[in-house]
Amino acid sequence: MKRFYPSVSSKLPQPSSSSPIATPVEQNLNQLEEQPQSSKRQRQGINLDSLPTDPKERIPIRDYHPNERDEIRREYLRRGPCQPRHHKFPQRDFSGLKRRFNPKWFDEYRNWLEYSVIEDAAYCLCCYLFQDEDIHQAGGDVFSSLGFKSWKKRFDMHVGKSSSIHNHAKRKCEDLLKQKQSIQTSFDRQSSQTKLEYKIRLKASIEVVRLLLNQGLAFRRHHEDESSLNKGNFLEILSWYVGRCDKIRDLVLKKAPKNDQLTSHKIQKDIIIAYKIETVKAIMDDLNGDFSALLVDESCDVSRKEQLAIVL
Repeated sequence: MKRFYPSVSSKLPQPSSSSPIATPVEQNLNQLEEQPQSSKRQRQGINLDSLPTDPKERIPIRDYHPNERDEIRREYLRRGPCQPRHHKFPQRDFSGLKRRFNPKWFDEYRNWLEYSVIEDAAYCLCCYLFQDEDIHQAGGDVFSSLGFKSWKKRFDMHVGKSSSIHNHAKRKCEDLLKQKQSIQTSFDRQSSQTKLEYKIRLKASIEVVRLLLNQGLAFRRHHEDESSLNKGNFLEILSWYVGRCDKIRDLVLKKAPKNDQLTSHKIQKDIIIAYKIETVKAIMDDLNGDFSALLVDESCDVSRKEQLAIVL
């Protein structure tokens, strides 16, 4: 990390008397310097299931560790906005008129509108997840952390035009989900193809092992390198099989990854052991717990001692 991010001195320059108000960057640096090490350690490995649901109880996203923010955002997006539709919304006095939050607004602004039961206020999920240091302009912080209580007319004002802070935060939410889905889809696609190719190579090795076991033939030779004219029955039969089967021609032996060819001596032995286990299991199933009789015959050796040998 030090190659890309040079270390910062622990002593930060103090703002001059001519500029008493520190910039947002300076404020963040001061907060990081004043933060105890124990607090930083506690932020690592956060339990996503313990994240508060009610918007009033949430801490600002910028207070989480930078390495955890995207996972926290994805968890809240997975849950969706906090919308207690069956809550009994209390009435408030607005200029002599009794008004309350209308749960039908959840359908109109289903992707971002939230309601805090504790605060009896409306919040914006998108603005909470991607609130920046300049989110205070245009009342953005009201919908992200403070909550809004003047109801519907302000909702449309909050959404604003396409360049508004809300729409900018909403696009960030969509991009975050697309990023996760595209990466996950790519991994799933590659994983499925890798599993399919692995099964094809394994099946080819299993078929060759079964043939050699049925015929009682040896598997290997002393020399099985590329210069050898005869690499042993297993590799020679597998090579013959590959040359005559189009489905596995591009996936087995030389065309397979060097660490996943499934032709090593250990793999051959593992397949043989698997056949042994299945054979014994088949014999036990055929016996089905029946009684068995064993015929024993004795013979005398040169010293005229009776010898008994039992082979089971």
